[in-house]
Amino acid sequence: MKKGYTFDDIALVPQFNNIPSRTEPILDSWLTVKQKLQIPLIASNMDTVISEKLAEVLIKNGSIPIFHRFTSLENQAKCIKKFPNKIFISSGIRKEKIDETRKLLDLGALGVCIDVAHGHSDMMMHYIEELKKKHPDKEIIAGNVCTAIAYHDLVNAGADAVKVGIGPGAVCTTRMITGFGVPQFTAIWECAQIAAKLRVPLIADGGIRTSRDVVLALAAGASTVMIGKLFALTKESAADKREKNGAIEAKYRGQASKDFQEAFFGCLKEKTTAEGVSFWAKIIGPAQKLIDELLGGVRSGLTYGGARSIKELQRKAEFIEVTSTYITESSPRVH
Repeated sequence: MKKGYTFDDIALVPQFNNIPSRTEPILDSWLTVKQKLQIPLIASNMDTVISEKLAEVLIKNGSIPIFHRFTSLENQAKCIKKFPNKIFISSGIRKEKIDETRKLLDLGALGVCIDVAHGHSDMMMHYIEELKKKHPDKEIIAGNVCTAIAYHDLVNAGADAVKVGIGPGAVCTTRMITGFGVPQFTAIWECAQIAAKLRVPLIADGGIRTSRDVVLALAAGASTVMIGKLFALTKESAADKREKNGAIEAKYRGQASKDFQEAFFGCLKEKTTAEGVSFWAKIIGPAQKLIDELLGGVRSGLTYGGARSIKELQRKAEFIEVTSTYITESSPRVH
C-alpha cells in the first residue's frame, strides 16, 4: 500500500537564491496547450463563484474565466458576446447536450471545460473525441481525475488540459461518502510526472486555503491552480450575499450538494446521495485584494525556491515530509 500526502504533509526546502527582488519572478503559465495566462490562478466554474463582475477582474489580471454550465443557453451566449474570445464555457457529458456546446463554441468561446465529478470514464473520452471532430481548433479542459493513468487517458482522447482533484474542495464530501479519492498533493505530483512528458497542462483543482497551498501545487507540477471557496467569498462572486451582525456573508455550495440540486433540479437526483455541502461565511473583500495577496505569496515562494519562473520552481523543488506538528510550529503563536 503506497502513501498519499495532503498539502499539510509536505514542505518545500529553501534553495540558493540569486534573485534580488520579489518583484522579479514571472508568474505566467499555461491554462491549456494554446492558452497562456499572465497569472497561474483561475476561479472555479461553479454557480456561486463565477460571475460577469468576477470575470472582468480575472481578465484584467491576465486570467481566463470559465463559466459554469448550470444556466440557460441564452445566458451562456450572453457571456460569450460580452467577452468574445476571452472565456471558456462548461459542459457535462450528456450526448443530447453536445449540439448546445457546439453552438456556444461557434459563438466565440475559446474552448470548453468538460466538467464531471469522476472524469476517468468511457463517456468522457467519447465526448472529447466527438467535440474535437468538428472543433479541432477549440481547446478542451477535461476533469476531474486524481490518477496518472486517468490524466494520460484524457490527454490521449484529445484534452488540452486536465483538471486534477477528487474530494479536496471545501464543500465536497465525496471522500467521506464514497471512500474514494487521492490526497491532493499526491494526485498533483503523480499526474505531473506524466504531464511533464506529454506537455499538456495540469490544473490543480481544490484544497487551496492560502498562498502556501498555491506554491506547493505549482511546485508539484501544476500549471495553474483553480480556486473555489476563496473566490466565492469575494464581493464580485456570484454567491448570494446577506448581512448578518453587521458583516456581509456569502453562500458557497458544492455542485453536488443538496442545496444546489434542489435549486437547479427541484429535488435530489433519484438514487443519489449528496456529495457536497453549503454554508455561509464572511466575505474576505474584493477579488483584486485576494489575487494580490495570493500572487504576493507566490512571488515570495519563488524567491525561496531560487526561481524566476514557475517552470524553474518545479525544476528545483525539493520536498520534505513533515509531521502533524509542522503546521502548529509554522503558525503564529500569540499566547
